[in-house]
Amino acid sequence: MTAPSALPAVRPKRGAVRPKRGDRSARNPLGRAGYLFVSGYVVLLLAFGVLPTGYALWLALSNSRGQFVGLGNFTRTFADYRFGPAFAHIGLYLLVWLVVLMVLVVLLALMLHGRMRRSSSALRFLFYLPGALAGVASVLLWLILLDPASSPVGWLLDALGWHTLAQVISPGHLPVLFTVIAFWTGAGGWIVIMYGALNNIPDEILEAARIDGASTLQIALRIQIPMLTKWIAYMLILAFAAGTQLFVEPQLVSTASWGMIPDSWSPNQLSYQYAFQAGDFNGAAALSVDLLLLGLGCAALVVFRAGLFDRD
Repeated sequence: MTAPSALPAVRPKRGAVRPKRGDRSARNPLGRAGYLFVSGYVVLLLAFGVLPTGYALWLALSNSRGQFVGLGNFTRTFADYRFGPAFAHIGLYLLVWLVVLMVLVVLLALMLHGRMRRSSSALRFLFYLPGALAGVASVLLWLILLDPASSPVGWLLDALGWHTLAQVISPGHLPVLFTVIAFWTGAGGWIVIMYGALNNIPDEILEAARIDGASTLQIALRIQIPMLTKWIAYMLILAFAAGTQLFVEPQLVSTASWGMIPDSWSPNQLSYQYAFQAGDFNGAAALSVDLLLLGLGCAALVVFRAGLFDRD
């Protein structure tokens, strides 16, 4: 008995009008649901992102009378004796902060995903918990911890030769101290994100590597970390943008040190001095645009180097 032959394909008649893609989307309202979902974000982005940025750019290119001055505000703020030290301070802080963040976050996520998986839920919650504190509250907490006179670890500070708060928060220690505060408050969320990214790696790949004799270190260096490259790049972009806007920490430390730390330690503080101490909103806008361009340039570098938008 022979098998029945396959049914012939039905071809449209000559002259028949095929439905266009636009017609199908018009008959299917779900095809436009994506635009509806993002519409609220787009409105907020325009109202609180694009328009304020455009206004700041106009202020940076004009004077107090609304006259166009080109790069005059940029050159004027660049010539300020506080400009160089402020950007040098934030550059040193970013170097320490980003290296510590990248190394420790990836390392802790790998440990939670590996040998500590049984207790990873509780540890992830503990890592994330400090992020629930507001920035001001966390800095005040750390000021108490760093004061040998009131700190519960004052004995450790005394052993390190720091007997007063002024010795602890001396200018040379600030990049490291701000890194510790930032890591304590912000690294927990990134650890959770990296842990979730590790869960997306197929178990078959890891099992095949173990069968081939790869050690835990080799699996981490040759499989897991390379597959986390885009997540690490995303973390570095956002951490860099947040780091350039450092304000609360040096502002409170400057107040607590009774002026031992300058009130223009970071570019954001210097912009605040221009705007609310000198009433120079155009100079403050120029400094803000400097930070924006710095963040955009570094973000573009990371995106293209890491292939953040490349398809797998």
